[in-house]
Order: sequence, then C-alpha cells, then structure tokens
Amino acid sequence: MTETESPPDDAYNALDRLYDNPDERVTALQEIKPPEQDVSGQESVFKALGNKDRLRVLSALRESECCGCELQVVLDAPQSTVATHLRKLKDAGLVKSRKKGKWSYYRIADTAVFELLDLAHAIQEDT
Repeated sequence: MTETESPPDDAYNALDRLYDNPDERVTALQEIKPPEQDVSGQESVFKALGNKDRLRVLSALRESECCGCELQVVLDAPQSTVATHLRKLKDAGLVKSRKKGKWSYYRIADTAVFELLDLAHAIQEDT
C-alpha cells in the first residue's frame, strides 16, 4: 500500500482493532469508493437543490414549461436573480431551455428530479 493509498493513522488504528487483516479491508473499501466524477456530479445536483428559490422554480416547472418572466413572478425577484438560479439549475442538468423569439422557456430536463423532491418531502415528513 502506497503512502497516498493508506488511510489516516487514526482510521487505520481503528481498522486494526476491528479486523484481523486491516490491509485487506482497506483494499476492499478503496474498491467501493465512488469515482470523483460521479461524486462531483451528485454534488452539483445537490448544491442546485440546496436553495429555496431554486426549489420554487422546480415546483413551478412541475406544472408546466414556464417563460423566464413567469418565473420572475413565481420568485418575486428581478430578472438577473432568476437568471442566476436558472443557470445553476441548467448547469446541474436539472432544467433545459428553448428560445422562441426573444423569450426563453424553461422545463424540467428529467422527471427524476421530481422523485428526488418527493423523497426529500417524504423524509422531512418522517422527522
């Protein structure tokens, strides 16, 4: 095991007490460690979901596609604020847009986002 692959000393000491062969357990744990790109993608989604206004946008889009100006009404916010939230949602892959003349319309990119929101609601109700 190389220096960069070994766990911190306190973790290794705990593993040493739990397992007869801690090196084998470290190897097994490293094999199930998710790839950085997967974790970064998930982080992007959860960061986008971690804002009340963006959750309000997604809730409005659950009903139907909306123009940016309609989302200004939903958020009671200026165009620049709405645009910032929409950009974060688009960057996370949660929202798609299309242009029609000078207007931009937004819709949910994948209905799986509603499953996430529904699960969050269910978890919150259980607490």
